[in-house]
Amino acid sequence: MGREPLLVVIVGPTASGKTSLSIALAERFSGEIVSCDSVAVYRGFEIGTAKPSREERARVPHYLLDVADPTEPFTAGDYARIARPALREIASRKKLPIIVGGTGLYLRALLEGLFAGPPRSEELRQRLRASTEEHGPEHLHQMLRHLDPAAAEKIHPNDHSKLIRAIEVCMAARSKMSEMWKHGRDPLMEFRVLRIGLDPERKALYERINRRAARMFAEGLVAETWTLLGKYGELVPALTSLGYKQAMQVIRGECDEATAIAAAQQGHRNYAKRQMTWFRREPDVHWLRGFGDGPSLQSQAESLVEAKF
Repeated sequence: MGREPLLVVIVGPTASGKTSLSIALAERFSGEIVSCDSVAVYRGFEIGTAKPSREERARVPHYLLDVADPTEPFTAGDYARIARPALREIASRKKLPIIVGGTGLYLRALLEGLFAGPPRSEELRQRLRASTEEHGPEHLHQMLRHLDPAAAEKIHPNDHSKLIRAIEVCMAARSKMSEMWKHGRDPLMEFRVLRIGLDPERKALYERINRRAARMFAEGLVAETWTLLGKYGELVPALTSLGYKQAMQVIRGECDEATAIAAAQQGHRNYAKRQMTWFRREPDVHWLRGFGDGPSLQSQAESLVEAKF
């Protein structure tokens, strides 16, 4: 009986060169790439997501880009349900599936599965949002500490979407979310998983993040946001993601472009910190010091993959 097929997972903070490394590995080992990005799944969101270019997509097949309408909710569970068959289809053709991206929750849903929680309740969510506006941003975390202290310990007080989901689970299922986490997961079992993490020096990473954020605005992020706003309306959740949020502030006249760029740079730097905190909790990651577009790091990554074949 043969071994399970290999699955390579590339994680790391934004602007660390994950795309470059994934393409290098795909070309070296006959691989195909599955994106793991919670905004890149939406059609029309191009500049602010730093999606692979047309040229890059022509070099290597990419999956899970542009698969969702921006007006429709797209959850970590939705991602896992679409991504798992894509991995199996790639492996069935004797190609190497490579997951690349920075959305930790989506990756966890894909590899470990999600618990069978209750469906979303928009009515309850609206009440919770209204309560937050009335009582302040700390209100949701305080509510969750009362309902499920263990879950509250694991969720940042400013992560309102996760707080709302945790409260929703507690109220709808009449069970603590932290208890449900322990049951009902459906881990991905049919692959041998090699996790490669990018860990660039922080000062150099922040410089890259600053340049990338400025370049997004120079390449037309505000114009792209105008187009998305006209097509889908301002209630599309993805328009609150980094970059698009600041472009919306320019459109509304709340700040000038220079201020928006500085805010986007700061937001992306903070996001990079959160990503590293999340990914350092992932098991069995082979951390490589440097950027994914560096020849030395690519050589190290190739050696890791070669050893697993």
